[in-house]
Amino acid sequence: MRETFNKLASIILGTSLAASIAVADGGELKKIMEARGLTENDVIRAAKTYLPTGGRDEFVVFSSGGQSGQIIVYGVPSMKILKYIAVFTPEPWQGYGFDQDSLAVLRQGNIRGREINWGDTHHPALSEQDGKYDGKWLAINDKANPRVAIIDLHDFETKQIVVNPIFKSEHGGAFFTQNSDYIIESCQYAAPFDNNYHPIEEYKETYRGGATLWKFDSKIGRIDEKASFTIEMPPYMQDLSDAGKGVSDGWAFTNSFNTEMYTGGIEVGMPPNEAGMSRNDTDFLHIYNWKKLAEVAKDKKNVKIVNGHKIIPIEVAVANNALFLIPEPKSPHGVDVSPTGEYITVCGKLDTHASVYKWSKIKSLIDAKKYVSKDPYGIPILDMKSSLHGQVELGLGPLHNQYSNVDGEIYTSLYVDSQIVKWNYKDLKVLDKENVHYNVGHLCGMEGKSADPQGKYIISLNKLAIDRFQSVGPLHPQNHQLIDISGKTMDLLYDMPIPLGEPHQAVAIRASKLHPAVRYEMGTNSKTGKQHIGKTLAGQEKIVRKGNKVFIYATMVRSHINPERITVNKGDEVTMYLTNLERAQDETHGFTVDHYDVHTSLEPGETSSIKFTADIEGVFPYYCTEFCSALHLEMMGYLMVKDPNKKYVSAQKLKMKTMTPQELKAEYDKTVAVNAATDEVIQSVVAFLKENKFEKHKVVADLVTDAFDQYGQIPAQKKLADEAVKAGDLEKAILFENMIWQLMVKTADVGIRAKDALVRLVATKQSATVQAGEKAFGEGGCSGCHVIGKVSSGPDLTGVLLRHENGEKWVKDFIMNPEKMYNDAYVKSMIDYFNLKMPNQHMSEKEVTEIVEYLKWIDDNANLF
Repeated sequence: MRETFNKLASIILGTSLAASIAVADGGELKKIMEARGLTENDVIRAAKTYLPTGGRDEFVVFSSGGQSGQIIVYGVPSMKILKYIAVFTPEPWQGYGFDQDSLAVLRQGNIRGREINWGDTHHPALSEQDGKYDGKWLAINDKANPRVAIIDLHDFETKQIVVNPIFKSEHGGAFFTQNSDYIIESCQYAAPFDNNYHPIEEYKETYRGGATLWKFDSKIGRIDEKASFTIEMPPYMQDLSDAGKGVSDGWAFTNSFNTEMYTGGIEVGMPPNEAGMSRNDTDFLHIYNWKKLAEVAKDKKNVKIVNGHKIIPIEVAVANNALFLIPEPKSPHGVDVSPTGEYITVCGKLDTHASVYKWSKIKSLIDAKKYVSKDPYGIPILDMKSSLHGQVELGLGPLHNQYSNVDGEIYTSLYVDSQIVKWNYKDLKVLDKENVHYNVGHLCGMEGKSADPQGKYIISLNKLAIDRFQSVGPLHPQNHQLIDISGKTMDLLYDMPIPLGEPHQAVAIRASKLHPAVRYEMGTNSKTGKQHIGKTLAGQEKIVRKGNKVFIYATMVRSHINPERITVNKGDEVTMYLTNLERAQDETHGFTVDHYDVHTSLEPGETSSIKFTADIEGVFPYYCTEFCSALHLEMMGYLMVKDPNKKYVSAQKLKMKTMTPQELKAEYDKTVAVNAATDEVIQSVVAFLKENKFEKHKVVADLVTDAFDQYGQIPAQKKLADEAVKAGDLEKAILFENMIWQLMVKTADVGIRAKDALVRLVATKQSATVQAGEKAFGEGGCSGCHVIGKVSSGPDLTGVLLRHENGEKWVKDFIMNPEKMYNDAYVKSMIDYFNLKMPNQHMSEKEVTEIVEYLKWIDDNANLF
């Protein structure tokens, strides 16, 4: 087993580092492997996906959340979930749909005057420049209610929801064109464009499909609905799309099923849809010149307007040589354009082959107007054989494709076979297959649908999990499986349960391309990116009444909400504007009022608003919902709703013993003394930070700025305290002095966090042995009595190796067998001073050696503790 460990270490870590760790390990890995029944490959795979504390992933994945109506964000290769982005459905933690500003975004998705609070997210897409992901915007569609949403990757929040006014459902969205000029959304189930009743018997005459081209402004990240248009298409059930790139830029491709135009009718004795919609051997791939049609749509003579939206009729698109059909394998479920734009791959669910079309062949047929026929609606049909580069048999149920960074290399999911197949779309050869668990739908490559695919990994988005995870009832999680594709053959590394919705498609981008903010400019409305109408700074808090409308301008900062007492009348319409005054990152505050079904999440610098009618009488606490500091529970206030038509009788006040003047003076003096002592600690931390040039490290500098912000509020409180003393009101003076202490505690809290962060940044890098020693020090109970850098229940161990002759041996002997040294003069003096004996923690010699190395590291960095 030792040989196995050495081999594993060499593979995972490299020979030089592995050698030192192999010596230090002492068989721990062996024990773990034996106890858990792990193989060498298991450990190697674990190492390939392991992300150390504070580490960062190479890629970030945006996965649809299916019926949750959200987006799931996770990292690769760690497969750690990082965030849920609220899109089409309310999301309580972030207050999405529970505060006024997010509700305004959610309500953009209303359809025909109806509130829609459920969505089925399917296909996320990243904005592109020259066919490469630029990391700025994310779009996603809602299949159930034909809508497209735009997410700003500056803060990972939904900014816009656009409703398709003529489609009744869609599946094929969202797909950016090469330079993000448009987002393609294709119809799924054909239906009349207007909102009137039309009998199913008129299906061929009045039901239609189509592809909407949403005009996108990539500078501001918004869809321009007025500049958008739809290409009318036959009722063929348009499915997924892809935009051309490179040589095929300006064109787009949308596949379809049910070119039979079958409409079922089980209830009247007809065969079901699944029989009639898959009778033909082929369906149609729609090919259209969106760039030309965008110009055509600018002339009102070329469009018809339905529900305020521009539609280019089939005959107009055909007359402008901009719409064509090519037969494709039956029941296809995706069309994928290669990184250069020359090859277009289509897989049919009911065909074992993948069909690879060649753009240069298609374009030649179009230019020569070489058509084999026209469909019933007059659309020219190109010859399939003349358009193909070739076909290759892959297996049962081929579905979706992703490209790698190897020229010609493509990966396809096989739904029925539960496999991923690697093959070459130029040579038309199958190269490798990997079993997955189970029934894979979509695949996610690393930028695998862009002009610059990265390879390295493929994620298999499996529809079923069956026996993969702990049973949690009849509803199983789905399974995203990470596959290493960097070698000659694929290697399945990791199973990740997805307990949210039914994810469909996912897209991945290099983390280095994302540049999200860590805080907002003070007073920002995060949903618009502009200054909020309710922006409130410290000192600007107020309550304004206008008739029966009450407007409250409030602030939140660790650890209080201002104002803390609000009284309104029953029936008042209450609007609260709340601003998070924090400057440090990751100091979120949440806000709710009990019983009123409102909540908002406020990130640093953000202003948000809630609105409700105070329709029930009573006393309702409000509080910060995010645990933000040691005094989190005290961050609260009271909303008191009184009935203006009732006469309230004051309760008899309790007679309570008051403090004597002498007692008040003693408490005041004690509070002032505590504040002075606390300030000494703060000043020592400040001195340390300045000595070690904290300003060179942005993360630390941000914390220091926040600490100084807290500390800067002390003079004003001190002035009020002194004025109260002068007026003889010691009780009030004590309260102001206590507020000073609260501000000092918050200052010290942030300051010490800054100090700890700085220590790790400027200290000597720890070796593997030192890391093991620090772990043994913590797990062995040493930290229960010894705090590095200060005296606690036991002596400070900084410099302990220098206090004794042959210090390393002395310390080792003492840890291994402390009772033998209780009569040693030095040890006895420590026992007498601390009234505590060093216990025997029964550590191994290896652990003790590692602890000594850790103590050496402490001595090397003694100035930092």
